[in-house]
Amino acid sequence: MSEDFQIPRRTFLAGTAATVALSQGAIAAPPASIPIIDTHIHLFDPNRPQGAPYRGPNNSPVHTRGAFPDQYQALLGKHGIVGAIEVEASPWIEDNLWVLELCAKHDIMVGTVGNLRPEVAEFPEYLERYHKNPLFRGIRHGNLWRYDIVAQSRNAAYLANLKLLAQADLVLDTANPRVDLLEALVRINDAVPELRIIIDHLPKLEPKPEERAAYDAVLREIAKRPNINCKVSAVIHPVDGKVSTNLADHKERIDLLMETFGEDRVVFGTDWPNNEGDTPVDNVVRIMKEYFADKPRPAAEKYFWRNSVAIYKWTPRTQAQRALV
Repeated sequence: MSEDFQIPRRTFLAGTAATVALSQGAIAAPPASIPIIDTHIHLFDPNRPQGAPYRGPNNSPVHTRGAFPDQYQALLGKHGIVGAIEVEASPWIEDNLWVLELCAKHDIMVGTVGNLRPEVAEFPEYLERYHKNPLFRGIRHGNLWRYDIVAQSRNAAYLANLKLLAQADLVLDTANPRVDLLEALVRINDAVPELRIIIDHLPKLEPKPEERAAYDAVLREIAKRPNINCKVSAVIHPVDGKVSTNLADHKERIDLLMETFGEDRVVFGTDWPNNEGDTPVDNVVRIMKEYFADKPRPAAEKYFWRNSVAIYKWTPRTQAQRALV
């Protein structure tokens, strides 16, 4: 046989493996047919008498009209999204109840991640009050509302209260990743290894050249820690003042995070309506469906919904949701 027609061994084996995977049904259907649980949306009403501390992007209609579950469902139901988890958009303690009451009226909502401060003495009381509601799935803390998770990760009282959060079987979402935040999460995981931690919007972290070694080192450390998970969200974001909606421009970063966390520790989130500051939400869903289009169906299912069940332990409210658990 001439050299021009010889198939390299590596190529042949790869092709054979793909054929076997197809024959076993590993890629039985495209991501378009896979149901989705969106683990990151925000709800707020700037028109309440008290207003709202956060109102979404200035260039979006939600800034004046607010963001509500029915709006979300109308926008994203067509994409196969069958459930959503709200993530806090207010440091006001009373807004935990406001969101819970709003979510209770809309079956699309399977949970909320609230805002309770583990460093304060009242935390156990607040946690006991809110976690009785099955929609309350955890809290968020990090680089927002002038909180300082880096400092708190060395605070014994903070860590003791995070142990209460873990005992309640709830999660810790973390906001606005930086390299020092990732390092703080390693310390928190050392102190409370049973606590499920979710790093929100990690694709958005663009480490500076002088941070790259530390970034790579902490990702290698996090890769060893099964209770630190990644929300592969905010994939489409400004880089050097430009926003690209092409998968090719983001694939290397997504590949790195998928390799770091593995298919069992990643979840999907749109960040609606924050995404509207950068791109329409249709692009947010599309780019991740494109990414998983050539991946085995089990891996896509884990990312789009299965892992959300394992990490957030949400309770289904509709027939479509009950079919997933």
